[in-house]
Amino acid sequence: MLKGKKIVVVLPAYNAERTLKKTYDEIPFDIVDDVVLVDDCSKDNTVEVAKQIGIKHVIRHEKNRGYGGNQKTCYDKALSLGADIVIMLHPDYQYTPLLIPSMANIIGNDLYECVLGSRILGKGALKGGMPMYKYIFNRFLTFSENVLLGQKLSEYHTGYRAFSKKILEKINYHANSDDFVFDNQMLSQIVYAGFEIAEVTCPTKYFKEASSINFRRSTKYGLGVLGVSFLHFFCKMGLLKSEIYKMRN
Repeated sequence: MLKGKKIVVVLPAYNAERTLKKTYDEIPFDIVDDVVLVDDCSKDNTVEVAKQIGIKHVIRHEKNRGYGGNQKTCYDKALSLGADIVIMLHPDYQYTPLLIPSMANIIGNDLYECVLGSRILGKGALKGGMPMYKYIFNRFLTFSENVLLGQKLSEYHTGYRAFSKKILEKINYHANSDDFVFDNQMLSQIVYAGFEIAEVTCPTKYFKEASSINFRRSTKYGLGVLGVSFLHFFCKMGLLKSEIYKMRN
């Protein structure tokens, strides 16, 4: 608990058996109440490792539903557990769990409803080994999104995110893609709904076991991001309507 608010960490997992324990061991359980792991039909022993290290809430998809589909299950389960603050942490140890208290405190003290761990603030991205082509894609896409969404974020593409219960109960994340562009659709929904987003500097690590998408999928993701950004802009201007911007409450 933090300020009387229940904190649930969700781990969207795929083939994470080698890094899961290292990630889990750094979670600050002095404030974290529950951990949920959703395994997206891994080909390794992620589920077995999760149970061995003591994760109580382990869900396994019998078919691979994609990164976005995994997150939908994560957030549904977190809300069902009564979470007030939900923090998504990749179990591949690319992001440090040690930032959880900082991110949770921002939401717990009612400063912001959403917090991103940014690899771009400071020198975390390139220092941590982000491939140059991904860094260039990140900067170009972030600039485009800031213009079209009317924001000033340092990046939209981090997988380290914290949300308040209020956000998850309001935005229609189930209308989003099951693929990687889910992340950007979700941030677009949050901005569209009028919520402000905070960022904290986050070091990152790129290594063999850390999950990443190849150049072809990165290109597909980039085109999807631009599509979401233009859709947001045209809907905000009243020129289009989209199911993803219909609020749940």
